[in-house]
Amino acid sequence: MNATRFQVGYYFETLSLLPNTWAETSRDYIEGREDLVVNNYAQYCSIVRTGIGKSRLVLGGEVDALWDAKPAKADDPINWVELKTAATPLSDRDILKYERKLLKFWIQSFLLGVPKIIVGFRSKDGILQSLEQLETNQIPKLVKQKGKGSWDGNLCINFTATFLEFHADVAIEGLKSTITGDGVWRVQKKEKATVIEVFKIEESGHGDILSQDFFMWRSNLGQEHSP
Repeated sequence: MNATRFQVGYYFETLSLLPNTWAETSRDYIEGREDLVVNNYAQYCSIVRTGIGKSRLVLGGEVDALWDAKPAKADDPINWVELKTAATPLSDRDILKYERKLLKFWIQSFLLGVPKIIVGFRSKDGILQSLEQLETNQIPKLVKQKGKGSWDGNLCINFTATFLEFHADVAIEGLKSTITGDGVWRVQKKEKATVIEVFKIEESGHGDILSQDFFMWRSNLGQEHSP
């Protein structure tokens, strides 16, 4: 069943997206999308510098599409859009389940600066039944005022800020004192777990998160600015 849900999500993306703007895409391509082979490889990556509480972070993540086109100026915000699928809620239990799924939708798009999410509601057989357009920054308000209030966006942000600040305290051997030197580390909380784990997964390198060209450029830049 999980594999089927993933396939439905990828197919929804294939039907929804174009490789270029509407005006620059051929009519044959637009009308032939139902016959396209589903491919989840094509994607964008949003890299943002942000802050949560007193902590400064550089985050990167996959984003599905642009709403229109990339801005002409590199410093202008990009009008990203994320595509999601969910089962059509048929009961109070389904509504609560969807509301909890909204938490994942919101936090992913919020952190990466994605302003808009399109949700495709499907039947149990994977048939698209309806669409909903969500503004990312309005999701917590929607859950609080019109939903069952199963989560609070401010509480999520405050918890994350406290966690990062807690682990930044060298006196308690947190992230800054624990994560030192070379290598790749992971911060992980398993589903239903009551603890957050911090552990090393690679003894050296940067896990291909950074390209070697960027790593060398940044190293040389640091040497040029050193006294």
